[in-house]
Amino acid sequence: MTVKLGVPSKGRLMEKTFDWFSKRGITLSRTGSDREYAGAVDGVDGVELVLLSASEIPRELATGRINLGVTGTDLVHEKLPRWEQQVEEIAPMGFGHADLILAVPQCWYDVDTLDDLDAAAAAFRKVHNHRLRIATKYHRLVREYLSDVGVADYQLVDSQGATEGTVKNETAEMIADITSTGETLRANHLKILSDGMILKSQATLWRSRVATCEDTHKTVLKNLLEQLDA
Repeated sequence: MTVKLGVPSKGRLMEKTFDWFSKRGITLSRTGSDREYAGAVDGVDGVELVLLSASEIPRELATGRINLGVTGTDLVHEKLPRWEQQVEEIAPMGFGHADLILAVPQCWYDVDTLDDLDAAAAAFRKVHNHRLRIATKYHRLVREYLSDVGVADYQLVDSQGATEGTVKNETAEMIADITSTGETLRANHLKILSDGMILKSQATLWRSRVATCEDTHKTVLKNLLEQLDA
């Protein structure tokens, strides 16, 4: 049996993951056409490459169908309740940096902090008879963060498209989303709350705590992690 390594199946995350492993003497490659999710591993024995979407990798780690996986901190924390019991962080990889933040319209001149937001949300409900809407893909992380800081008068609305556009489209009053440069936020006339940093994320190598780990798996994992210096 082989140790299964899940990596993002396309785009810059896949390319940068391949580069990261290559610099450590392990060559990952995609085989077949772009529509085929098959891959190969050279430079270490007993490892099978599994190509998945970055959002699928946390679930596959948590079910034990893969032993190792590369995905963002944000996706692991969002998709896996009590993630520490299901996966172990092996190595931050130094790319795929993104911050999960809270942002409000730039024209909200008197809303710069979470305390301001709490007051604005209460006032909004009195005026409009419904709670302030926050568009996001990260329901668990946003709900936990706002609960911790004491903001309660809001509702989360799901955003599966361009979250930054929801305020302009009047489907939400503010957003919680990931950003790397802030350019898209500024282009949509949004500003980040001064204390609105929910999570700093980057691509990370994770190990499943629940995957089957026989003696052969342990040997392969040990050799692989030693080669990665992780």
